[in-house]
Amino acid sequence: MPDPFSLSVIVPVWREAPGIESSLKALASIREAGHQVIVVDAGSDDGTAVLAGPLCDRVLVSERGRGAQMNAGAAAAGGNLLLFLHADTRLPADAVTQLETFMTSRSAWGRFDVRLSGRRALFRVIAWFMNQRSRLTGVCTGDQAMFVRRDAFEALGGFRAQPLMEDVEFSRRLCLVSRPYCIHSPVITDSRRWEKLGPWRTIFLMWRLRWRYWRGESPESLAQAYRSDVRNA
Repeated sequence: MPDPFSLSVIVPVWREAPGIESSLKALASIREAGHQVIVVDAGSDDGTAVLAGPLCDRVLVSERGRGAQMNAGAAAAGGNLLLFLHADTRLPADAVTQLETFMTSRSAWGRFDVRLSGRRALFRVIAWFMNQRSRLTGVCTGDQAMFVRRDAFEALGGFRAQPLMEDVEFSRRLCLVSRPYCIHSPVITDSRRWEKLGPWRTIFLMWRLRWRYWRGESPESLAQAYRSDVRNA
């Protein structure tokens, strides 16, 4: 008999004090259903870990970098399904039911459709293109709440320790195992990054970085370019 479905939600954070409590309260029903929420902090100096403690099952401290943080969370997780969730992303109300259905499939991994929280019509268009791109390419980004069977995660060695595009890189390796399973109930991702930089500037930045990555440029240089663009916004 297969093992009963058990879920571990892994939330990598850094300086998320203003929003971490609301983020974790949104996961309370998942914990009440017997599943696990792990927060992996990268040494925040704003009290993020202290605020997170009462609202999750475990708080870990890791070196900074989403790949390293998510790997640390996976190593400590008890579930047979690992879900990696950004602190500014909210799962749909039927997430657990949808994931239970996924566990009856043959897919090794999957992701949710995404919707941006802003009210501008352009955000609906952006989200539509993000979802369509993911369907065509099989590539998943962190905003789409990637989930992976534990055995597949361990067989592939988890995320690479790189400062940017760790989700894209892992998606490419996961696609060698299976196509991603798509859950159409969307996660809601905070549009603050898009609003801060401006939607069009953000689109061009993401396209430019992804193009440079596909051409073989190092994640380190891309991360530097990204930080420079954000600082100058």
